[in-house]
Amino acid sequence: MAACANAEDSVRPALEGSYHAWRDAIIRRDFAAWQKVTAEHRRIEVKNRIVSEKRAFPAAVFDLPAPPPSITGLKFLEAKQNGATAKAAYFGKIDFGVGGEPSENLLVLSFIRADTWLYDRADFINLAALPEVRKELAAGDIKYLQETPEAQPSGVVPPTPIEARAAKYIAKVYVFCPGREVRVQINKISHHRFANTKEAEIVIGGALDGPNEVQFAIKKLDGGTGQEVMTLRVYLISEVIGVQPIKAFEYQIAAGESAKPFGTGSFTLDAKLAAKLAGK
Repeated sequence: MAACANAEDSVRPALEGSYHAWRDAIIRRDFAAWQKVTAEHRRIEVKNRIVSEKRAFPAAVFDLPAPPPSITGLKFLEAKQNGATAKAAYFGKIDFGVGGEPSENLLVLSFIRADTWLYDRADFINLAALPEVRKELAAGDIKYLQETPEAQPSGVVPPTPIEARAAKYIAKVYVFCPGREVRVQINKISHHRFANTKEAEIVIGGALDGPNEVQFAIKKLDGGTGQEVMTLRVYLISEVIGVQPIKAFEYQIAAGESAKPFGTGSFTLDAKLAAKLAGK
């Protein structure tokens, strides 16, 4: 197994250079530069999500809710490399340019090594509910990072997803799963993982004319009873203002019931359903 060595001295400049280049590409809306400095799997994930929402690609790459924050002025905590993965962590007043006075929080940047280090993603950790951790990091104590797996490079490069076609119909998968992990696969291209949450995600590739396959796997998480209520649904989303989402698929467990560990279902998007989506 690859050792996770502290590579602060050797890898930090390359990681920071990669992030600065990615941030500059976003701010300048430079698609060619964005492609060059973004990890391959992330580029395809971003494109798949955009075309599945029927937004314009590549213009929508740059339509972010807030500009990416600068790391200039933040307190550098550590940089670690594990194989072809690396992370760099920063503490301070992370400014997303949305107004107000930012508080001191944690920013963890992730990178993938190809020919050079490429930017993957940023994780913003709000420390409002962790005042002791905030004090530790302010003092340079990085114990929290070392004890948090998500803040350490895994050594595993995420697989590059299949490139999706532009969706004809927008769809979302919704899961409510207290105490459980639910993995969902739709039409063998859209993969989702939900854990102890209430969340909805876009279906990659959208819904198809005719039959659509829904596969799922369910397991109890530590601390769960396996008897909690659970809901899995697929909604079709109309592009017509005023037309409500249409529930196309549902698997639901009442409190006290046990979920089956695996299941396969389907829904059919026929002409009648398509007409409803079109507001007819």
